[in-house]
Amino acid sequence: MSEPVESPSAARHKALAAEHNSISLAVVTVSDSRTPETDTNFHYLRDAVLSTGFGICAYHLIKDEPEQVIAVLQRLASDGKAQVVFFNGGTGISRRDTTFDALNRCLEKTLPGFGEIFRMLSYQQIGSPAMFSRATAGVYRGMVIVSTPGSPAAVRLAWEKLILPEIQHLVWEVNR
Repeated sequence: MSEPVESPSAARHKALAAEHNSISLAVVTVSDSRTPETDTNFHYLRDAVLSTGFGICAYHLIKDEPEQVIAVLQRLASDGKAQVVFFNGGTGISRRDTTFDALNRCLEKTLPGFGEIFRMLSYQQIGSPAMFSRATAGVYRGMVIVSTPGSPAAVRLAWEKLILPEIQHLVWEVNR
């Protein structure tokens, strides 16, 4: 499969966005079992984000409870430091997976393409179980919100293939 060809318009937008390279991210891990020490997703994201020159302004480890998801989202919006919030965990279809549902009620604009492309790329890695993912993205109070499954492979896939290549462009678009 060949790499996609970027349109001239998208290239112009990315060039403008690249001028705004100081981006601040918050990481929210949604898990009933992880601790700060065992949260490999946060450890990966912290290192990956910092290696780009962007910053981490907040880290939260919460249980998969809708009120906790909404509360941390609102807290991050209120403090105004995060431009991007990366949720990981709680996007499946089990009874305890409620992150998607909570975020979906809050998002002011959705980016359906994120979930669609994430599932397509995930399908290439893991096959048909990719359809169980309810990965999503959107905008809430001027912040880009991304929500992925909690597996380390899913977090890495989302960061490397989708978020990192477009993060400056996403933040620029939301704030212009």
